[in-house]
Amino acid sequence: MSEFEKLHPALQYHVVNSLGWNSLRPTQLQAIDPILSGVHCLLLAPTAGGKTEAAIIPVLSRMMTHAWPGVSVIYVCPIKALLNNLEQRLSYYAGLVGRRVAVWHGDVSQSQKSHAVKDAPDILLTTPESLEGMLVSTRIDRKAWFGNLRVVIADELHAFAADDRGWHMRAVLHRLQQYVPQEMQRLGLSATVSNPEELLNWFAPTGLKKVVGSASVSTDADVTIDFVGSLLNAGTVIARLHRGSKRLVFCDSRSSAEQLTSMLRGQDVRTFLSHASLSHSERKMAETAFAEEKDCVIVATSTLELGIDVGDLDHVIQIDAPATVSSFLQRMGRTGRRSGARRSCLFLCTNDDSLMLAMGICRLWSEAWVEAAYPPPEPWAIVAQQAMAATLERSQWPRRELISLLCGAFPESNTQGISDVISHMVDTGYLMDTDGVLQIGPMTEKQFGRAHYKDLLASFSGAQLLLGRFGSVEVGYIDPTMLTGEKQDRLILLAGKSWRITDVDWKRKTVWLEPAKEGGKARWTGSGRTLSREIAQGIFRALRQGNGEHAVISKRARLEIDLVIEDLPDTGNSLSMAITRNDSGAARLWTFGGTRANRCIAKQIQSRVEVRRVDAIGLDLKTPIDPNELSPELLAAELKFSPEEIKDLAKPIKFSECLPAHLLVQIIMMRQFENHDFG
Repeated sequence: MSEFEKLHPALQYHVVNSLGWNSLRPTQLQAIDPILSGVHCLLLAPTAGGKTEAAIIPVLSRMMTHAWPGVSVIYVCPIKALLNNLEQRLSYYAGLVGRRVAVWHGDVSQSQKSHAVKDAPDILLTTPESLEGMLVSTRIDRKAWFGNLRVVIADELHAFAADDRGWHMRAVLHRLQQYVPQEMQRLGLSATVSNPEELLNWFAPTGLKKVVGSASVSTDADVTIDFVGSLLNAGTVIARLHRGSKRLVFCDSRSSAEQLTSMLRGQDVRTFLSHASLSHSERKMAETAFAEEKDCVIVATSTLELGIDVGDLDHVIQIDAPATVSSFLQRMGRTGRRSGARRSCLFLCTNDDSLMLAMGICRLWSEAWVEAAYPPPEPWAIVAQQAMAATLERSQWPRRELISLLCGAFPESNTQGISDVISHMVDTGYLMDTDGVLQIGPMTEKQFGRAHYKDLLASFSGAQLLLGRFGSVEVGYIDPTMLTGEKQDRLILLAGKSWRITDVDWKRKTVWLEPAKEGGKARWTGSGRTLSREIAQGIFRALRQGNGEHAVISKRARLEIDLVIEDLPDTGNSLSMAITRNDSGAARLWTFGGTRANRCIAKQIQSRVEVRRVDAIGLDLKTPIDPNELSPELLAAELKFSPEEIKDLAKPIKFSECLPAHLLVQIIMMRQFENHDFG
């Protein structure tokens, strides 16, 4: 019997006759047997490689063969745009065999959610935060709603694993398992990663497991690196380039995406915009443009990077450069979907730093290298979040049972550490302990109790943004720092348009807008990017040894690279620390060691010299320092932090106030600093 013949006969019929497929792709065929057998799987394939079908077709087969009732499959995605995009496709596949799909996330109305609860779908598309919301909701009968679960599919698993949302998702799945009599099958879908077995072992800590598909990196693509010197020049190039075709332009900040959109519209280019601070209706227009428009530009941040079916897309353009090879591959993978077409990407670099980063990314790609997908170390803050959420879910927990639940959700963490977190939360009022029974404490109610504990449901912190409205229309979300200055001069860019702020209702967190002819800026508070040591060393090899044979360097970019190389220290092809000086007496310590390692060096030398700036490839110093003074013993010495430094470094860590000091320092050390022997 062939793999295809193992599928339910009705599904075989519809694959051939309704979908019109002569055959399934190799990865899809390879996935059938392990999924039908209930094995946990990681399905690997490049962007547009058919991973969704590889998972859902055998899952539908199991659903039909065993007549699964109720919500039997949960499909988890990292972004709402991907869920919206998948709904139509999965609804069609499921509908062929009489099954139904529903979407549940923050943009879905309460009436739609209530209807789903009353008439349960077979497949539920959702996010980890919405799953958390269901678990703590008093409106949902959790045993009835989750009791028939058989399979959980996590799309873009590598993206989840990259930050605390992965820990959150996995812990929520462990809590879901408490309502399910049998072990849920876990299926992860991922683009190329270099450590698939480790990723799968993290996603499914117990049970039989199998990696399906290839983890190889393809270098078959048309990639060009150009230097344009400014965002204005980038807009001019894009406006003139590839007229008549659909172009997707990636920016790595919301403000630059807003500015570029405004520039392009000013040059009569039909332009759509997508980023996280736009209203649902504004984002929906960009998602619709993917499928329906032919001659347009779609400007996006990472919101449109993952998995979305972009239809007949012609070109991807990257303003500056992403922070990882994986992200570059995802973005470039939006192209080359037509028969005979090749993947392509054009980098338009606006400054020297982004030019060097683009060179490093392409050098590593030419070496067929891609990042491993490792979750952030020391997930103690998510342990604390889960302690509160699980207690909210059941109202009260025997202390030993909650610790046991958390040990199961975080098997990599030690029991003593989990006990320390619980003890600290009791001592600080986040939990109350009454004769060994835990309940929500007054500090949890005070800090997270607003809007039905909405802020407790997410592992990440969002800035306190204000909703911008024009009449009854929601435009997007505004950073309060944009509200400074005289009232008549407060012009902003939002949704690629100029607006004048007419009033601010601080109580309702609403900013009232009216259209302005022109002007205005866009700004959102954010943290700088952290680049890995591998990326920094890829930059070094690209500058010293060339970019490899797979990317074309424009004449403008080559001239700028020559100027950049003139400023590098004379170390030849050897990777070692060196100092250069400028005319003002300041100095640059070159390491090519990555952001975390350079933060570590800055911390170790701060008593000797003033450090003005730290990035992935070096440190800017007020005065020179002899690299020979930086002994291996100094660089490897234990870092010491004052209480003020700990407080400042803990700001990006949500729920940090729930942690004992020694565990908080562990997180800071492991996530923000990295000792490294530079030799």
